[in-house]
Amino acid sequence: MTVIYMTAREGLIVVTGRGDSGWHAELRLDGREVQSVAADPLRPELAYCGTFGDGAFRSDDAGVTWRRAGGIAHGKVMSLAVSPVERANSRGIVFAGTEPSSVFRSEDGGERWHELTELTELPSSNEWSFPPRPQTHHVRHIQPDPHAAGRLYVAIEAGALVRTDDAGRTWRDRVPGGPLDTHTLATHPAAPGRLYSAAGDGYFESRDGGDTWQQPADGLRHGYLWGLAVDPADPDALVVTAAPGPRQAHYEPAESVVYCRATGGPWRETRAGLPASTGRHVALVAAHPAEPGVFFLAWEAELYRSADGGRSWGQLAIEWPGGRRPSHGGWGLAVAEIG
Repeated sequence: MTVIYMTAREGLIVVTGRGDSGWHAELRLDGREVQSVAADPLRPELAYCGTFGDGAFRSDDAGVTWRRAGGIAHGKVMSLAVSPVERANSRGIVFAGTEPSSVFRSEDGGERWHELTELTELPSSNEWSFPPRPQTHHVRHIQPDPHAAGRLYVAIEAGALVRTDDAGRTWRDRVPGGPLDTHTLATHPAAPGRLYSAAGDGYFESRDGGDTWQQPADGLRHGYLWGLAVDPADPDALVVTAAPGPRQAHYEPAESVVYCRATGGPWRETRAGLPASTGRHVALVAAHPAEPGVFFLAWEAELYRSADGGRSWGQLAIEWPGGRRPSHGGWGLAVAEIG
């Protein structure tokens, strides 16, 4: 069974099903504005979500029930990640990113959290600022390295993409030529050192763990990127979502598009099976962890599935609770395979 977690202003949408049919949705954490979600890659029935103002929650049964995940010093939990290589008591080490920018680490499934305080001592920290709330900033994305225990990449919105190699005791600041406004960051289990960044300042790739960066943009007509997912079976097959700029991505007049890229090819805007790009805020995208070439797209609270690397899509026919589809909101999408 495939479980899709999709954040919304009304709570967390948990969608279960398989293939192109038989999908059912439930609304959990009703009334809380859910911002982030992550599933344990080696124990997929274990999931975490973060809210805007009410802390973090944990589920041990693939999203059916939820309970508060300990105390984090800041209630706005903007990002979550579970390490695929660092584990304790059969659970992955969990990381939470907050507003204002801090990173917390838990080794007991979210019961207790330890703040990685050295993050905010970085020289660039006095330049971090989130434009809609310029007096503050937050951790937009956390990416544990699947090849190196203790290595963690952290994206600050906005101002920096930084790295620790020793579980947060020391940090390396942003580097010249790197992304300043990463929204989604990805690594790949078959490509050590490879990083992919969908950022407000463009698309970036690194092949040396973020020491240097390139911007392969052949065919990419839009410069404001948000969502990004990589095929788990092919480090050169990607899907990204983009918009002309931040206003079109998040406000009005809305306009956003979806691109895919195959091995050795340019970026191609993908339209087959998708609605028109106008009137649509920027979409979220996630790869299926166990099915090569399968991606899911959350676009205005509609879910689409691609089985051919993002070249074509089909909308999932979902049974919504009470027949009412929730509104678009939040910025988290995660996919897990159970059983």
